[in-house]
Parts: sequence; structure tokens; C-alpha cells
Amino acid sequence: MTAEGLWRPASGCGPDCLPPPAAPDVSWARRTGRLLGVLGMLLAGAGLAAVLPLLPAADRRAALRRWARGTLRALGVRLTVRGRPPRRRALLVANHVSWLDILAVLAVAPARMLAKREVRSWPVVGALAAAAGTVFVDRSRPRELPATVDRVAGALRAGHPVAVFPEGTTWCGAATDCRPARGFRPAMFEAAVVAGAPVVPLGLAYRYAGDPSTLPAFLGEETLWASVRRVLAARDLTVAVTVTAALHPADGADRRLLARAAESAVHPAPPTRTRVARPEPAFGGPTGYPLLSAPRSRSLIDVVSRADVSSSPGVVPSPSPSGVAGPDLDLVA
Repeated sequence: MTAEGLWRPASGCGPDCLPPPAAPDVSWARRTGRLLGVLGMLLAGAGLAAVLPLLPAADRRAALRRWARGTLRALGVRLTVRGRPPRRRALLVANHVSWLDILAVLAVAPARMLAKREVRSWPVVGALAAAAGTVFVDRSRPRELPATVDRVAGALRAGHPVAVFPEGTTWCGAATDCRPARGFRPAMFEAAVVAGAPVVPLGLAYRYAGDPSTLPAFLGEETLWASVRRVLAARDLTVAVTVTAALHPADGADRRLLARAAESAVHPAPPTRTRVARPEPAFGGPTGYPLLSAPRSRSLIDVVSRADVSSSPGVVPSPSPSGVAGPDLDLVA
């Protein structure tokens, strides 16, 4: 297993997960107008990148929100939001389906993103990402993961919200058999633990003509331009962002347990009638693992303790399963 293999998560999604080719829903003139609108927003983003570092934090977040919402409108994508976005620092964690995810998160809860190093060199987008305080990570050097966790924790301590995609790769968002097998990777959750910051799971879902759809997904070897053209041609595309209840890690909480709780909030399991034995009334149950408590009088889930935490501020990623790696616009190990 190479270092690159250790670092890159993989999903089983490929071209077969996308809808079959179809005639464009909108006219050539409308598609051209949308493309010109997106190019205009990119030019506006270049100007915004120059002034963002000079703005107060609140104004910077407001500017990013307006730019992201304007770009979604230019693409012809409608945004719906359910729940209340956090107003203070938090680690925002979301499922990863498309390059549109980045715009959706910024449009709802502007935050510093965690992105692969290559994004820094992209025209316009790289400059805007750097100006917005993006934390860049070199995926070819897994040994730098603990330092990346430290940088994310530092941003949280400084009061900045940080957004990550802990699945680490894009997938279709619909077929459960091609989801990244390791699910939400726990490394970046350690940053929330050491910074004492809440974790806010965000669920992203896409609908086309009113029905759930994989049309916006960005998968396998597909080029970004091919995905953009498919979005530009769609008449009725919606991205829904669901902001779930915050998870508040206690001092020394288990990042793995925190990751599983966040993943369950984004991808809730179907209800079952399985009877679960009542654990002992202690911070650690009979097995020694930490427990999650959700008092009836509160909507928050508290991670109350941790049994096994590495002394390092980060975790070297475990080998990822075989499969088709997504384009990975933003990677979180």
C-alpha cells in the first residue's frame, strides 16, 4: 500500500451511477446565459479575493455567503435550507456528492474549508480560497496529517468555523452500496475535541425535477467541465441543506465515536425494533467504551468521555478500500 493509497479514500461510484444522457432541459441561449453568469461570478470572486483579507470576520462571511448564493443562482440551482446554521465557531461536517457542495456550504454557513493543496493553484478559485482562509493539505504526504489537524484546531480556537467533507471523496449520494466504505473518517474530529468546539453535521441532498437525483454528482474519471455542462442544462435542480443538532464533545472525547455520531446524523439508519440493553450509569460502560448521552430535555448530543485517544493530535489514515476514487475537490482523511 503506497502513501497515496493510504491517504485517498475511495467510493464504488462510477459513470453507471449517473443518469443516462438526455437532451438539455433548457435552450442553448439559456445555457449560454448561465455560463456567462458563472464566468461573471468568477470575475467577481477574483475581486472579492483581493478585499476579503481586509474585511472584518462578520463582513467576510457575509460576502462569501452572497457570492456563493449568487453563483448557485447563475448555475440555475435553487437552494433550500432546513435548520439553523451556527453563528459561532464550529466544525461543519457534510456528505460529499458534487463540486456544488462547496457552494452549498458557503451559501448556508460560510466557513474556512479544508482543501487539497492543488486547489491553491486553480485560477480565481485558488486565490479566493486562500483569501477566505482555506486550510490546504498535501495528500501526497500523510505524515503531515497531524499538523493539518493542528491547523484546523487553531482556526477553531481562534473562533473561525471550519468546514470539511469527512467522507474524503465524492459519491453519487443515492446508492448505499457505493458509499465510501469507511464512512466519516475521524481525523479532523480530533480538531474539534482538542479545541472544545461543537460539531455541526450538514446533510446535502439534490433533487432534479422534484425527485432525488444523481445528476449533480461528480464521479470517477469524469471531467469537471462535463459535470458543469450537465448542471447548466438542467431546468429544475435543487440542493437541500439540512442543519442537524450540534454535537458537543466533552474534554477527551473519542474522535471515532464523534465521527460515527455525526455520520448517523447525516445518514440516519432506518428505524428498527431491536431492543438495546441499558448501559451501566457511568461514563464508560462495561466494555470500557465511551458513551453518548442525549438528555430528553435537550436537542444536543454530548460525547461525554473517551477511552482510547492517540497522544498525537492526528491519526495516520488506515488503508482505504478498493474502489473508484472520486475527483476529490476537498479531501478529509
